[in-house]
Amino acid sequence: MTTRIAVIGAGLMGADHAKIIAEDLPGASLQVVCDMDADRARKVADAYSAHDVDSDPDRVAARPDVDAVIIASPDFTHAPLSLSCIRAGKRALCEKPLSQSSNECLEIMQAEEAAGSKFIMLGFMRRFDQSYVEMKRALAHGAIGRPLMMHNFHRNVATPASDFTGAMAITNSAPHEFDVVRHVLDTEYVSISAFQPKRSDALVAPVYMVLETADDQLVNIEINNNAAYGYDVRAELVGEKATIAMNAVNYTRVDRELGQSTSYEADWRGRYAEAYRRQNRAFVRFVETGIFPHIASSSWDGYCAAKVAEAGVRALSDGRKIPVEMIAKPEFYA
Repeated sequence: MTTRIAVIGAGLMGADHAKIIAEDLPGASLQVVCDMDADRARKVADAYSAHDVDSDPDRVAARPDVDAVIIASPDFTHAPLSLSCIRAGKRALCEKPLSQSSNECLEIMQAEEAAGSKFIMLGFMRRFDQSYVEMKRALAHGAIGRPLMMHNFHRNVATPASDFTGAMAITNSAPHEFDVVRHVLDTEYVSISAFQPKRSDALVAPVYMVLETADDQLVNIEINNNAAYGYDVRAELVGEKATIAMNAVNYTRVDRELGQSTSYEADWRGRYAEAYRRQNRAFVRFVETGIFPHIASSSWDGYCAAKVAEAGVRALSDGRKIPVEMIAKPEFYA
């Protein structure tokens, strides 16, 4: 049987998901592209041979010719559209964040529990990236001993908007690190501190965070949204016996004029292209079988990321360490 998928949102991410469905997901078809901008929806639909276009996302979630949904619309729509999919009985892959409000995340968790099944798989695709897969495997096999620290940095060429702030770096960019570090270390955070240096211009400066875990480990995360030189994500996991670090992904180098150089991606799409494909294949299997992928992020993970981000914004604003206080993990998500 073919899994008929609707993509809600025909912007950058929606178009990328449509492309993956059309080219890299055997057993799946692009049924509907939905966007408030009819021309944009039609352009993506025509490019990837979608069966139909629509402009009403709630209607799309309820359509009988749609088996599953990918939510790639603006962040503020993620929570209400996730609830629409749960009400319609449709499993959905929701781009991060589930919501920047932990209370909205709780509403989605409650809706899933009331329905008696997990419906929302959250798009923290880094869990599917080979570098983090190998870090988690090394830790599980005892190759580095007890983990002590994890160093992370996440650099973009430039901010996506001129009014981008340090708080937005915490709520918009850092959740990828918040989630994947929790996943690799298999622990929760208990506190967060956040700092920001001063730039010589009006651009938003890097945000540097230090987090403590429930297992007495230290995690540092640098978010630099105006790094200028390229898209660059790195991580190093430090154990008592050894360390394991992410390599830059480069297929070639140039040797010229007494020098050697490699290149950087312009954004995340090239760096994590394979992770997105793996994630979306796992989503299709989830739709087909009803079995939630063990590696994937759930609504619980969306709630955790939101709680850490909320505490991080307070830490940056107040200039002090803030505790990360979460509800006990529901048995439903165990």
